[in-house]
Amino acid sequence: MHLHISDTADQSGLEAAIEAERILQAVLAKQKEARLLLSTGASQFEFLKHFTARNVDWSRVEMFHLDEYIGLPETHPASFRKYLKERFLQDAKVKRAYLVDGEGPVPDVLKSLKEEIARAPIDLALIGIGENGHIAFNDPPADFDIDEPYMAVELNDSCKDQQVGEGWFASRDEVPKQAITMTVKQIMKSRHILSVVPHGVKAEAIRNTMLKSVDPQFPSTILKTHPHWQLYLDQASASLIYQRC
Repeated sequence: MHLHISDTADQSGLEAAIEAERILQAVLAKQKEARLLLSTGASQFEFLKHFTARNVDWSRVEMFHLDEYIGLPETHPASFRKYLKERFLQDAKVKRAYLVDGEGPVPDVLKSLKEEIARAPIDLALIGIGENGHIAFNDPPADFDIDEPYMAVELNDSCKDQQVGEGWFASRDEVPKQAITMTVKQIMKSRHILSVVPHGVKAEAIRNTMLKSVDPQFPSTILKTHPHWQLYLDQASASLIYQRC
């Protein structure tokens, strides 16, 4: 892995965006199209702002995203489809976006996503880390072995609390109980993974990621086994490991 610690969240997001641009340009120099996987949430605001401004031929990029709440309308402020349309797709005119439809029949949605993602590997994945250490909606204890690319999951209370803390919902009871998520095994098939994880609320999760052994109770620890993983932090999120780096 490669660890990058910047002074601010904005600087961290910019540095990650520059590296993401470099990776995509290298991919597009060798093949006709690139496949991109994106995270959502408050931790990705700065990165996406800078990423959409980079010099990428978006018309040659296909985009997937990690997860979506089951049953939540796209018009809801917490919808990840809404988030990506407003914060990425309205500026980055990609060739195609495979959005996870949390309002459709779940078996049909899973089948369609499986067929589409099987067509070619993900070249670059932006994988955030949750306050409870989840990657996508793979809450602890995460299933590291399931072979399906996407699955339906129950969200645990710590995951729901993060969504409330970030302002997406007014209370835990308003957070949907279930979501569709990309599985850990599918995430780890990505050729390159960048994790942009700023802000002090992520400091404990980063400490666990860095210092714990690979363990389903700390899902993000699996990222350390990926051959091309880069982790971008700011001073706040790095605060509990800074003396060790």
